[in-house]
Amino acid sequence: MTSIWQAVERERALTPELRACIVRLYGERGKKALAALDQRRVKRYRDFFVVVGRSDEYVVEGDFCTCSDFLFRGRVCWHMLAVRIAERTGLYEAYDLWYQDIWKL
Repeated sequence: MTSIWQAVERERALTPELRACIVRLYGERGKKALAALDQRRVKRYRDFFVVVGRSDEYVVEGDFCTCSDFLFRGRVCWHMLAVRIAERTGLYEAYDLWYQDIWKL
């Protein structure tokens, strides 16, 4: 059986079927992740992925996110889902900059 992540990587796009599957599997977190991608709020810097949320930007690296949902509950948040999808589809804005340098400004 093919996982949702293998299917997204194979398609390199978010088909209506894949979108429905993500929402079915992840519920509200899946909806928020898809909205972030649709609104181009996933950014890839040299050092991190960053997802722009309602009130802040969240750094996502591997299985870690700086949002309170992840920090307090220790589960996959919608920011991490958005990055997982973005990595497999290329649906992110790329910046040839170090985010840590931008953050210091």
